[in-house]
Amino acid sequence: MAVPSYTVKALDESTWDAFAALVERNNGVFGGCWCMGFHAAGVGTETTPALNRERKLERVRAGTTHAALVFDGDDCLGWCQFGVPEELPRIKSRAAYEKGRTTSPDWRIACCFVGKGRRRQGVATAALAGALDLIARQGGGTVEGYPEDAGSVPAGFLFNGALSTYEQLGFVRDRQIGKHRWVMTRLVERRS
Repeated sequence: MAVPSYTVKALDESTWDAFAALVERNNGVFGGCWCMGFHAAGVGTETTPALNRERKLERVRAGTTHAALVFDGDDCLGWCQFGVPEELPRIKSRAAYEKGRTTSPDWRIACCFVGKGRRRQGVATAALAGALDLIARQGGGTVEGYPEDAGSVPAGFLFNGALSTYEQLGFVRDRQIGKHRWVMTRLVERRS
């Protein structure tokens, strides 16, 4: 079986329409989150999918949200969201994370999403690899992610990504922060 060839592009105003089309095809992603759940404002009962969409677009226009989008032609298939901790302060298992934390990362991987019908086709791996490349171009540094053991959660709910994908791309386990969730780290060298 041939491995698909994907293109990775940064989320910005030029890729917004393709990103938005993927989110809309997938019911706003996780109940209308629009990949806002890890930003400071988060999502909750006071937000709506329309408000989350508006807030995400505002962040795209301001350059305060980052993601590596995976494309097959003009079709966006998935993404990996990343940012500095100040952009993405909310993480799952926060109490356990803080308890064992000794340093802060330069970058945080917050959300990985692959659209329905495209899972288990290398999209998540391409997205995470693309995020690492974009991070390298933005100065590099210590990158932290919080994946789960893929056997513990259905593929559609692996919003932090799969442990095996992180390991495949050179991340190492730092510490466990949930029954199936780990803090994984990797140093990314600066690239121009």
